[in-house]
Amino acid sequence: MEMKERQQLQYEHDLRNHFDILSLSRLDRLKHYGLHFAKYAGRLARGDAEAKSRNETLVDAFLVALSAANALNQKLQNAEVDTEDAPSDLAFTDHAGRFADACEKIDHLEEFRSIALDANAAITDWIVRNATVRGVDLDALVDERRKQLAQRAVYAPGS
Repeated sequence: MEMKERQQLQYEHDLRNHFDILSLSRLDRLKHYGLHFAKYAGRLARGDAEAKSRNETLVDAFLVALSAANALNQKLQNAEVDTEDAPSDLAFTDHAGRFADACEKIDHLEEFRSIALDANAAITDWIVRNATVRGVDLDALVDERRKQLAQRAVYAPGS
């Protein structure tokens, strides 16, 4: 699936299921997504001690990266995986830290957008490469996760 279609589907999902977050200002949404990335870096750092599986973390991080791209009006590029080695978890932490740096710069009225764009692109690339090298069907996991998230709201049909 093309990244553009993934971003469009995420926007539709967010409208239906995360209106509380979409109601925040764009800058507050970016900070919210930065906190999510920090949470996922922690999950990866805990390794086998983490209750959430690696695949759950990959898919959750991917959904947030798509939402962050939409908040940034960023057109994500389709990643081309040209390696047999999965990128290191430390690289994800680096990218998440750079996204957090961008979020912190917002409060200081410093240039943040280019940093956030680069970090989010790097996070997305890391996720796609990691999933591809490990043989994970990211789109199938995304579909399943969106169904789970849609059932969390008290007003969801069948909840």
